[in-house]
This record gives sequence, structure tokens and C-alpha cells, in this order.
Amino acid sequence: MILGMTTSTFTLVHVLLSLAGIATGFIVVYGLLTGKRFNRWTAGFLVTAVLTSVTGFLFPVEHLLPSHVIGIISLVVLAVAILARYALHLARAWRWIYVVCAVFALYLNVFVAVVQSFLKVPALKTLAPTQKEPPFVVAQLAVMALFIVLGIFAVKKFRTEPVATVESWRNSKAS
Repeated sequence: MILGMTTSTFTLVHVLLSLAGIATGFIVVYGLLTGKRFNRWTAGFLVTAVLTSVTGFLFPVEHLLPSHVIGIISLVVLAVAILARYALHLARAWRWIYVVCAVFALYLNVFVAVVQSFLKVPALKTLAPTQKEPPFVVAQLAVMALFIVLGIFAVKKFRTEPVATVESWRNSKAS
């Protein structure tokens, strides 16, 4: 039993949190690429990403695993992203720091999803039973390359606040 749930139920909750974090993370990255904040999606992403990492530590194990190291790194990166986004309001350098941290946190979740896919999906496990075979390495390199490109473009596109129009300025003054 973990948090009053059977291990299989807890695993399902953990997986659903992870998938929700990945889905909302891609929406947030789309927002970064288009220069939009997507405030609710961002909050959803950050919450589910943190919960994914935290719940990963609750599984019964006897020693530190690579997944725990990734979880620790993810929590540190997410803490910086949350600080940059909510406490420091994306001021100055904190804007690009937030972008890098958000994209990197999503990458870590996708990295783990690829690892788990090669462990759990029979066809993938056959291709790379020890996760040292070329199909696994190619998949992880492709994911890394994708996130490096997304990160670079997100930093460039989410650099500044959208310029307010005269009409939006007048509307804000009238209220």
C-alpha cells in the first residue's frame, strides 16, 4: 500500500500524472514558441510535473535508482522554473531561465517515458532489451535533439512581452 492505494492503483495515478504533465508541457512549450504565457496550462504543467517526480519517490525500493536521480534533477529544475515564473515574474534574465527550465523539465519527463516504453512495450523491449542497443540510443538522441531545438526556438520566441496596443492600454486605464 502506498498512500492508502494498492501498488497498481498508485502506479496508475503516477502514470496518469506523468502523461498529464507531458501533455500540458507540450501545450506550454507551444505557448513559449508563440510568445504566449498560457497561465492555466503552465500551472497545470508545473503541478503535474512536480507531482510526477514526488510520487516517483514513494515507490518501495531498497536503494537509489537512476529514476530517483532524474527525479531530484527534475524537482530542482522545476523549483527554479516556479521561482522564475511566479516569484520573479519573468523579469530580465529570469524569462529565459524559466523557458530553459520548463523545456528541460518536460524533456526529463519525456526521457523517462521513452525509458519506460522500452521497458514495458513488448515490441520495443525486443528491439532493445538492455537499453544499450541502437534503437534505444537513436530514440533518446532524437528526443534530445528535438528538445534542444525546441528550447532554442522557445528562448528566442518568448524573449519579450507582447507590445500592448493603444486600445488595450486605454481599456486598462478606463477600468
